[in-house]
Amino acid sequence: MSMENPLIEIVIPNWNGRQMLAHCLSSLEVQTNRNFCVTVVDNGSEDGSLELLENEFPKVRLLRFTENRGFSVAVNRGIRKARASWILLLNNDMEVAPDCLEHLIQGIEKYKKYDFFALKMINFNNRDFLDGAGDAVLRGGVGYRLGTMEKDSDMYRVDRDVFGACGGGALYSRKFFDKVGLFDNVFFAYLEDVDLNLRARRLGMRCRYLSSAMVFHIGSATTGKKVNAFTIRLSTRNNFAVVVKNYSFGMALRFLFPFTIYQFAWLLFVVKKRMFFSYCRGILETFRLLPEVIGKRREILADPGNILEKEFRRAVVTSEKEAVESIMARRSAEGKTNLLFGWYCRIFF
Repeated sequence: MSMENPLIEIVIPNWNGRQMLAHCLSSLEVQTNRNFCVTVVDNGSEDGSLELLENEFPKVRLLRFTENRGFSVAVNRGIRKARASWILLLNNDMEVAPDCLEHLIQGIEKYKKYDFFALKMINFNNRDFLDGAGDAVLRGGVGYRLGTMEKDSDMYRVDRDVFGACGGGALYSRKFFDKVGLFDNVFFAYLEDVDLNLRARRLGMRCRYLSSAMVFHIGSATTGKKVNAFTIRLSTRNNFAVVVKNYSFGMALRFLFPFTIYQFAWLLFVVKKRMFFSYCRGILETFRLLPEVIGKRREILADPGNILEKEFRRAVVTSEKEAVESIMARRSAEGKTNLLFGWYCRIFF
């Protein structure tokens, strides 16, 4: 894990994730292809993570903050300091399949026109089920990991184009970040990869899902349970930030009805979880961030490298359709009805 001129540099953000970080790094030590190095960016851990790295993984490069600066700040520092031409972002709660790096390198060589790749994420505890096979985007301004909670099947065992990649398991070329820019620090955590995917697709960049490059994901290992006050607050404010930042006025008008439906569904979910106060905090923080987000929006829309607006809009709609089909497939397998989703498809697709 300490090559002088590696093809891939693995950047792992960490915050009090000692146990899973050890498991993740151990899985990297048995890779069949060694053409990589590893950097851990620590966000002020107090659980012995630093001692773990010093005593058990001394070849791993450590970059550290004295406090939790969030996902975006952490990975951005790792990206800036990376020495390799390709950068693999991994959450600390990943086990990496022994041949994962080998398949990533094969993908780089095979798909030379692509500048970023999505890994196949599998449920850590039930390995017959997926945790994600590339990312889609909804017109409501959020992402969806295709295949989530679906049983692995033939459609997920072949490489294919997807809208984008989940930041917890994605491979990027250095020139990708030179063109698109880094993750937006304003997000802190949640939906920062949705924003990055939208910016990349607006610039005409394409993402390829690599079905053989597998990682096993626990999920919510750092923040605890998946739904809590922290996730509700940040998800709410970041959702609005994604839409304001990446949608033109005309596109926002076209997507207003689907966006409203999503917001209503999200509000019902928040109320059901008894976290309305956290939702309100997220709304208030949205107004605080608006000036900065609007400024960035002007820069994005004015970029001369952008594809035509109608092409970008079509890509978003097509991606949402793929996401809804994935959701319906999962619900059908669980014996649930898809009546509302069926009506949604008839009206909006």
